[in-house]
Amino acid sequence: MPPPDPDMTLNQLQSLIRNMYGAKDGARGVDGTFMWFMEEVGELAAALRGGSHEERLLEFADVLAWLATLANIAEVDLEEAIQRKYGGGCPGCRQCPCRCGMTDKP
Repeated sequence: MPPPDPDMTLNQLQSLIRNMYGAKDGARGVDGTFMWFMEEVGELAAALRGGSHEERLLEFADVLAWLATLANIAEVDLEEAIQRKYGGGCPGCRQCPCRCGMTDKP
């Protein structure tokens, strides 16, 4: 296995996850995969509340991997999604950095 690429793009992440788990993920479907994703989000929440730095690293990786899995199953290109939503600045005020108020939700 090649060493990890420190400059991995979202497209490369999606390809890596697709190559590793694509058949399993497709068989599981969106509903089953979403449940795994939510379980990982819960584990991340626990790690943020009281886990070590290493635990947080691993849980962030799991959440990102399961998000890429969901995107693959739903045929969504994550790089395209991010560019469309955030490529022009904050979706609320269109500025970078965001100038929306602290209680506004962009």
